[in-house]
Amino acid sequence: MERPRLKGYLRLLILHMLKEKPMHGYAIMSELESKYGIPEPSAGAIYPVLSELKRLKLIEVEGKGKREKKIYRITEEGLKFLEENQGELAKILQKIEAYKEFSKLGGRELGKTMKELLEKLPELNEDQKERIREEILEFTKRIMLILLRGD
Repeated sequence: MERPRLKGYLRLLILHMLKEKPMHGYAIMSELESKYGIPEPSAGAIYPVLSELKRLKLIEVEGKGKREKKIYRITEEGLKFLEENQGELAKILQKIEAYKEFSKLGGRELGKTMKELLEKLPELNEDQKERIREEILEFTKRIMLILLRGD
């Protein structure tokens, strides 16, 4: 399963989180990881989105917290935007839940293995490639049988 694309999702997720309570940037990053299972969201991904949301007047800086950290809160315009995009937010949250479940089922390990395979592929001999092909075909066949039969 492909990890949900965050770039477009972050605006709505951040607004959704700020609707619950005002937060500083690091708290937003931490909550994205703990609550939504988004692995290691970076400051380079989060702060440009916060700047954009602020520029669009969907959030504002409420004040400064400990160690001069900016505390962000959602504005009335942000609440309206969130309400107007409630359907899209529901889809995003559903995809995130599916990705979290997929990860629990071994999806992360599968992803790491596929990445390793792609990196090592040029070094493999024809016999190794054929064995991998057979394993992939057998694996996908077994998964499809489970999906189709439900057992």
